[in-house]
Amino acid sequence: MPTDRTALVYEDLSLTVTEAGAGRPVLILHGGGGPATVAGLAEHLARTAHTITPVHPGWDGTHRPDWLTGIDDLALAYLHHLHDRRLEDVLVVGSSLGGWIAAEMAVRDTAGIITGLVLIDAVGVHVGTEPITDVSALDARGLAEHSWHDPDRHYLDPTRLPAGQLAVRQANMATMRTLAGDPYMHDPKLLRRLGRVTVPSLLLWGESDRIVTPAYGTAYADALGNGRFEVVPEAGHLPQIEQPEATFALIDAHLRRSSTRAAIAPGG
Repeated sequence: MPTDRTALVYEDLSLTVTEAGAGRPVLILHGGGGPATVAGLAEHLARTAHTITPVHPGWDGTHRPDWLTGIDDLALAYLHHLHDRRLEDVLVVGSSLGGWIAAEMAVRDTAGIITGLVLIDAVGVHVGTEPITDVSALDARGLAEHSWHDPDRHYLDPTRLPAGQLAVRQANMATMRTLAGDPYMHDPKLLRRLGRVTVPSLLLWGESDRIVTPAYGTAYADALGNGRFEVVPEAGHLPQIEQPEATFALIDAHLRRSSTRAAIAPGG
């Protein structure tokens, strides 16, 4: 059963974390849509791994200290959390904004804690020919059109949301603007740094993503020292929700393939 806990990273920063399962540690980082966007993925991976799924500070009513103003701050906080727990052979899985955090963690991981990455329709880099869509300029219908392969199925009319739920969504978006609004959704220095990341890295992309296109994802994968790119058919920006079986199968294979422990022969 999943367990919710609070982990103190710094004197003024506590993480709200859900953990489940046993086995290789897998840190699962959600995107701007909040923890619900990776809940199904976490539930699946907990069958074979020890999942650690934090709520980014400032999302869903959690506390964000005033100094935490960038994705680099989050990346270091999560690295410090893994270090404090003396975890090893960690696979980091990040969706959208969470993928950006994962990439920033990997370029800073001088201790070798992270041994694999899965970036799902990640933002975070600047690709000149493939700009990131500014979602703040879209209405709810436009956001659905850019995010989903089947927008009619997944579109949520904000006027029909309960007031409390709408307020949480708006607060989440305000936090995202603080952390990733300028420059918009990327670190200008990250792309050139990714070549130093040589752990096995799987980049999964929905073929219909119009927020960050598959061509953007290809450039992301090519920049990594050991990146592999896979397209998920009939999916948009959140393939783990639109096409969970196909997405989970690719991640399961990478979980096994990227583990340093799996590479050690019995008795070796």
